[in-house]
Amino acid sequence: MTNDAEQRSTNHLTRSVEGSNSIPTPGGAPRKSSSGRSVAMLLIAVVVVGFLVISGIVPRLRSRKALAAETNELAAPTVLVIQPKRGAPSQEILLPGNIQAFVDAPIYARTNGYLKRWYFDIGSHVKQGQLLAEIESPEVDQQLSQAQADLGTVTANLHLSQITADRFSDLIKQDAVSQQETDNAVSDLASRNTAVKSAQANVDRLKQLVSFEKVYAPFDGVVTARNTDIGQLIDSGASGGQARSLFQVAAINKLRVFISVPQIYSQAATPGLKADLTFAEFPGRRFQGTLVRTSRSIDPTARTLNVEVDVDNSKGELLPGAYTEVHLKLKEDIPTMTIPVSALLFRKEGLRVAVAKSNNTAELEPVTLGRDFGDFAEITTGLTGQERIIANPPDSIIDGERLNIQTEKRQGPAATGQGGEK
Repeated sequence: MTNDAEQRSTNHLTRSVEGSNSIPTPGGAPRKSSSGRSVAMLLIAVVVVGFLVISGIVPRLRSRKALAAETNELAAPTVLVIQPKRGAPSQEILLPGNIQAFVDAPIYARTNGYLKRWYFDIGSHVKQGQLLAEIESPEVDQQLSQAQADLGTVTANLHLSQITADRFSDLIKQDAVSQQETDNAVSDLASRNTAVKSAQANVDRLKQLVSFEKVYAPFDGVVTARNTDIGQLIDSGASGGQARSLFQVAAINKLRVFISVPQIYSQAATPGLKADLTFAEFPGRRFQGTLVRTSRSIDPTARTLNVEVDVDNSKGELLPGAYTEVHLKLKEDIPTMTIPVSALLFRKEGLRVAVAKSNNTAELEPVTLGRDFGDFAEITTGLTGQERIIANPPDSIIDGERLNIQTEKRQGPAATGQGGEK
């Protein structure tokens, strides 16, 4: 009922307005204004209101869009991109090494006794066959005298058996003796002959032991240790005792240097390569050596190849046991790249390098690390040289992240000669 009342009130108001706005016609009848005027006024009002609304909303939307774009622009990290540098085809790697004598042997005694005298102390140069020391072994000397006497006895018995066997051989022809007696004489002769040989072997053995009383240098070298002195008891270890070396002799005219080459360079480390040795005690000097052999086997623990470098030491300047740095010149068949160390990312998935793609987004590439030059690192696999490497990637960088790119030319070790052949 309320709606009907409102409708009647509206109709009444409309008729009142129309009556008041009616204009008398020439015939005396009232004329109504056109309804188009009201509609036009309404449309004008709507347009004005719409214009006011749009003029307030559109700038706000544009401002919001610009703010969002600016926020995204400011949120994108600003990074410096460079291109990796190609490594030199021939380069030098620096490896630690320990120098060893070409031949190094402890000298032991082969007979028991007491040291009678020694002739060379540490640092002495000796030649092969030179007498180093003498050992006094009275027991061995007496055993030799006894063995020689026994040899004389069995030799005399052999002579008698020879005469007896010859006589029986002549008498058997005349049937003066039996065949059995002749056979016994011949058998006794053979037994005596064997006894003589046994006695002679014993004499020779003891002569060898007596000769061991003199200790000789087995090769040309230097006495690096003397572990005995006059009057000291010498135990050869033949009777179960603990043998101890008398001297240590090392041949130092040529030295060996063993180095461990990383697996990545194992194929390039071939015999014939040149190597330079540097020492802290010889600043500015390099001693040339040659790679002569490799173990042809990778150590499963260290993943390295054992390599021997020989160096001439005819002047005796280098000492066995010294530490040296070996500059090994390798010719690499596999191209490598060098990038700043700051470009490396250590993730749980492995070592990564952030690359800026053409659409200015980031992509993390897996790489394999070679040598570390300090400020720059060598990459053996994972890069072609055409990438734009992010030199200063943030730790939070992820794949697909938008970037603000800056470019700057950097010089790596390959461009400056670092890591190349010298």
